[in-house]
Amino acid sequence: MDLDLLRALDALAQHGTMTAAAAALHVSQPTLHGQLARLSGSLGVALYRRAGRGIELTPDGVRALAFARDVEQRLTALRNELGGSAEKQPVILAAGHGAFLHLLGPALRAFHARGSAPLRLLTRTGAEAIDALRRGEAHLAVAAGPTEPDDLASDVLARVGAAVLVPRRHPLARKRSVRLRDLHGERLIVPPPGAPHREALARALEAQGVHWESAVEAQGWELFAHFARLGLGLAVVNDFVRAPPGLYARPLRELTPVTYRLLRRRGSALSEAAESLRALLIAQTPRRAREK
Repeated sequence: MDLDLLRALDALAQHGTMTAAAAALHVSQPTLHGQLARLSGSLGVALYRRAGRGIELTPDGVRALAFARDVEQRLTALRNELGGSAEKQPVILAAGHGAFLHLLGPALRAFHARGSAPLRLLTRTGAEAIDALRRGEAHLAVAAGPTEPDDLASDVLARVGAAVLVPRRHPLARKRSVRLRDLHGERLIVPPPGAPHREALARALEAQGVHWESAVEAQGWELFAHFARLGLGLAVVNDFVRAPPGLYARPLRELTPVTYRLLRRRGSALSEAAESLRALLIAQTPRRAREK
């Protein structure tokens, strides 16, 4: 397959419009149109569609994009090897801020100590991390979810329970653990509507007939803890979050544990360095999290 055709698709995905992609490749728009038409014809599928003033890839286009990026990375690695270059291709991992801070640190430290390849970390929400993996922007992704996406392969890294961050003078601080009904009438620090954590918590509270109010909407466990310390409300967090000074973490055992998965694309071979990182992530996930 003509590499220029694959690079044309990559440029379109990066820039979002024919005009910008053509300028990045230093070709005319008719030339770019022709390259994409040839690629689409050779694969027998539509690769993109109009979306407002821009362009978005179809699901088949996303798969072709991941293939294109894999080919480019392998070609670069081959050039470096044949040319005797010491430059190593980075291993790219996409995950959420909380996972990087509280779950993946030991494995990342061990991988860095080996020095087998540079490490590039993409901070993404769960859905964004999966999208980066599908588009070939990342070799591996970590995301929380109850099931494995059909088009991806996964390893379970951890099943993590929930805890409530409460000020030390709050009545719930005297309890060893908290039940959902204990949150009746409380003001809670929660993510914006639509976030998986908020939806799961809201469903569980509703099932118990618990009335609650949103005190503040925020993203990230550290902000949850910060606002709880300010006395704005209680925060329900994953139990790997350490309570900062002034707060206690009390287990909330009635919520279904969150499953963190290490994801990779099916049918796409990992490099030796990426496979090494995958093995470390599986082996060095904090034991207490994996046993929940």
